[in-house]
Amino acid sequence: MNIIIKRDATTITPDGRVAGHDAGATLVRRFLRLFPGAQLVGPSPHHAAGFDVVPLEFIDPDDSVIINMDVLDSMDVWRTVFQESGGTQPRIMNFVWWPVHQLEHRVDRYSFALSCALFPTFAASERTASEVRDIVQKRTVSEISSLSKLDWVNLGFRVEHVHERQEPEVPIVLYPAIYLSPTKRPDLFKKIVEKVHSRTPLKVEMRLQESHLISEKAMAFSRRSWIWVGPLTAERTSYYEALSHTTAFLATAEEEAYGLSYVEALGSGVVGIFPDLPWARALLPEGYPFLYNTEQGAEQLLYQAVTDPQSCRAQLDHLVGGSFLQWIADHHSDDAFDREVTTCVRTWFGE
Repeated sequence: MNIIIKRDATTITPDGRVAGHDAGATLVRRFLRLFPGAQLVGPSPHHAAGFDVVPLEFIDPDDSVIINMDVLDSMDVWRTVFQESGGTQPRIMNFVWWPVHQLEHRVDRYSFALSCALFPTFAASERTASEVRDIVQKRTVSEISSLSKLDWVNLGFRVEHVHERQEPEVPIVLYPAIYLSPTKRPDLFKKIVEKVHSRTPLKVEMRLQESHLISEKAMAFSRRSWIWVGPLTAERTSYYEALSHTTAFLATAEEEAYGLSYVEALGSGVVGIFPDLPWARALLPEGYPFLYNTEQGAEQLLYQAVTDPQSCRAQLDHLVGGSFLQWIADHHSDDAFDREVTTCVRTWFGE
């Protein structure tokens, strides 16, 4: 069985590698590792570093399964491959790895619901699976919703990528998102870190996706001498190296489908300050002490994290009765993801 991964936003570097370390790029690389010989959908056929890029029109549905990370266009993908193959039914698996609630237009919501009813769907977290199930039931008739096949697992990360911690001379606070979109609430982040900075020395690092890196909001951040704004790291090693020097992060997002970047940071020993919201609690052990409900609460927790990070880490170790980093590794390992995805592909599409 040939696995073909479709994510239109994927960029290939000149040396043939998948660019970026955002969640989408990370997941594409994970699929390529998980399914040796897998291919990527692209506008023109060519060989890359360890994989091939093929247009939809070239796909042979007889021996292929398409994992579609875009989901909304699965019906168009099916139609294109069906017509180009002369009438052979394509096999498509939706992979939902982003917050379903971001579908604001009713056409997108209905298209998503129909796609997830017609094609087997794998979700990147329990909460996302629940959202998928809910929208399919509400936006399609029972005859269609009864066709749906849905499974899920939390994404997790590869523990072996973590570097040994190297504490910085001046505490570093990470903006733990790659976008400055309203749902990430970057203005709230800025307001809180400025208050903490007025009380104690710190530096802020923001690694942003290119379109957000050149925005006016990013420029406004970079005018502060103690805030560094730059591009995403090019290599996995440099990404985890940067995390090993990071003291804390302040999460301000209103919603996340899972939160892979937060988990990677927590697993690297970065003290995470989270809003007291369901998406955050789903990542953390019961009783996690660094959750805030107000700006004042966030300020105080972040101040504590940058002035006494060792005490914060000791609190987390005490909470789980051992090593908090081991708790993160045990509860967010990508082993479970690998196992569940491959099982679903075999179950839904055969060997």
